Amino acid sequence: MGVAIVVLLLAVAGLRQLARARTVQVFGRLVDRVETAEMRVALSFDDGPAPAAIDSILSVLGERRVRATFFINGAPAAEHPGLAAQLVSSGHELGNHTWSHRRMVMRRQAFYRDEVVRTDSLIRAAGHQGPIYFRPPYGYKLFGLPWLLQRTGRTTVTWDIEPDSYSEVAATSEGIVLHVLERVRPGSIIILHAWFPSRATSLAAIGPLVDSLHARGYRVGTVRDLLGPQHRLAQPGR
Repeated sequence: MGVAIVVLLLAVAGLRQLARARTVQVFGRLVDRVETAEMRVALSFDDGPAPAAIDSILSVLGERRVRATFFINGAPAAEHPGLAAQLVSSGHELGNHTWSHRRMVMRRQAFYRDEVVRTDSLIRAAGHQGPIYFRPPYGYKLFGLPWLLQRTGRTTVTWDIEPDSYSEVAATSEGIVLHVLERVRPGSIIILHAWFPSRATSLAAIGPLVDSLHARGYRVGTVRDLLGPQHRLAQPGR
């Protein structure tokens, strides 16, 4: 009995690690960064859109002529009609971050399909052209979600730098910028959460972060810019 319990606990722990892994998934294509000799990085934003922050975000990026990828949730985008289209008309890329931002593990296929397809439809209605990349909430995925993504030809995009996911880093905008600069490399995908009042330091960090990356010679752009034909995927864990 004791051995069985240990085996069960190890299996559960292993599944949890697999669900949270940002460099691998069971089915389909996952990208957390790319291998490239070019000084390029992708800047991405999760959640939202929210009316309180959109003007500030677009202003900061527009002043620096930077396009980013916004992995949006369908529910708030539907609640605030026009915000997703505003992102597109400003030259940015939209990605799918599900409709409700619920964890996408241990669910029925119909749930996964509804969350993804409804958000895709909203993104298309906002004017987005080209592929729609997918990012699971909290990075969680196990078997059912990747299977759906593979069957429908979608690419999962995670990240290799997530500064504002650590409370001690996100306490100040300077901490966020420093965290990125200490870890950035050609082909990095950076994730920020800047839509809500609780993320004020992330919002304040956008301008200084882009300026600092430019000063180091990096070109900051969208995920699609980074995943161009001249680049190849990084090997898992690199």
